[in-house]
Amino acid sequence: MAKIDLKKELKELYQASPKEARIVDVPPMAFLMIDGSGDPNTSPDYARAVETLFAVSYTAKFMVKKSDGGIDYAVMPLEGLWWADDWAAFVTGDRARWQWTMMIMQPDFVPEAVIRQAMDKVSREKPGLAVDKLRLERWEEGRAAQILHVGPFSEEGPTIRRLHEFIQRYGRLRGRHHEIYLSDVRRAAPERWRTILRQPME
Repeated sequence: MAKIDLKKELKELYQASPKEARIVDVPPMAFLMIDGSGDPNTSPDYARAVETLFAVSYTAKFMVKKSDGGIDYAVMPLEGLWWADDWAAFVTGDRARWQWTMMIMQPDFVPEAVIRQAMDKVSREKPGLAVDKLRLERWEEGRAAQILHVGPFSEEGPTIRRLHEFIQRYGRLRGRHHEIYLSDVRRAAPERWRTILRQPME
């Protein structure tokens, strides 16, 4: 059984250069999402949200693989939307005031019914997770610009600034700051973390 890797098939969206930003058009895609707020480094809600997203995504993957005419595929990376009521909270690093939506894209060939079954299964087997806060949403980001940041999250500032300056040459910023986490932060050294930074634009 061949394994599908949508990061490669959608490489325009899931690959980026650290040298320069570029414009992408992001089509509607299905995501499992959980909303929350607070410092991602210390918030138990954040850790629970991430664990829940991966638990349900992997459960759905194995259900699809074991089904008749099963398909094997790689679970997509964790992504996050970040914002604050006052943008100064980002400038000052006041993470307690940050708001976020953590999410994982679900392939179109995975039926919604399977994802619902996976949610029910995880809810029964891991009652401590936040399945009740999970939602499946078809989300369209549209036109955006993105760039690759290599290094710790705490050092993203200059890369974000370059991204915003690029956008302002061609239009203006809109929507929420978007990050796509390509590295396993539990295993890779922080200086090697690879994160796509994306910002919607118009």
